[in-house]
Amino acid sequence: MTDHKPDVDEHSGTETTGHTGDGIQELNTPLPRWWLFIFFATIVWAVIYMVLMPAIPALPGTGMTNTLGTRGYSDRALVAQELSALNAERSAGASALVSASLSEIENDLSLQQFALAMGESAFGDNCATCHGAGGRGAKGYPMLADDIWLWDGTLDGIETTLLHGIRHTEDPDTRQSAMPAFGRDGLLSDKEIEDLVQYVLSLSGGSKDAAAISRAAPIFAQQCAICHGATGTGNRQIGAPNLTDAEWLYGGEVRDISLTIHNARNSHMPAWQGRLDEATIKALAVYVHSLGGGEK
Repeated sequence: MTDHKPDVDEHSGTETTGHTGDGIQELNTPLPRWWLFIFFATIVWAVIYMVLMPAIPALPGTGMTNTLGTRGYSDRALVAQELSALNAERSAGASALVSASLSEIENDLSLQQFALAMGESAFGDNCATCHGAGGRGAKGYPMLADDIWLWDGTLDGIETTLLHGIRHTEDPDTRQSAMPAFGRDGLLSDKEIEDLVQYVLSLSGGSKDAAAISRAAPIFAQQCAICHGATGTGNRQIGAPNLTDAEWLYGGEVRDISLTIHNARNSHMPAWQGRLDEATIKALAVYVHSLGGGEK
């Protein structure tokens, strides 16, 4: 039997594995000892962890998904404990909101900050679907991040809207108004509506059609001024929009305004009284009020 001598790389002096690829020999370099020590330490740590913590899948029929570990640690129990502490903290804050008036909440910095945080959370869960994140609004859904209000934009006014909604048929105290469908119900002809669109646009400087404006002026005075005012500045007591500010809930193009006059726009908002508790509604009022200019 002949002795087998290992193949040694002449440049490094390291034994090779005997494998060669593209003329390059594979060296049989041993792993560094520090790396091996760390590797073995992780194995030992894994075994210790599996003994102490919930980690090993439980056997079938035991009713458990995994072993409990000797320390008895439970993420579920920890979360439940933290939620209990959070609920206790919120309960104290919510009680303070209920016992305070809206003006007192606004003037108490710590109470105001609590209301804003609580209101922001409640807004995201209940209001942002229609009014958008941060109250940015959308076509047909009022923007709340300004100080242009169809109804009352004060703290008390916002709270009233939240409590009773708008045109919410199940609440006798809901904010209520109705715009006639001038075209659909045959109150005005198509031509009269075309002229009235130009008149409405002229109130905010959007039309210069003098002939149409002249023809529509008496129509506006007879049909529209009772709600929108003789000069079109609106009436927030009945939710009649200001037509002079070029701010349009349903769009300010000719087609948009024509559809509004023809079919009417009488949108609804739910009454949150009975759906949300008193503290949450107060917090929402404070939060929504803060999104705009904070009307007094």
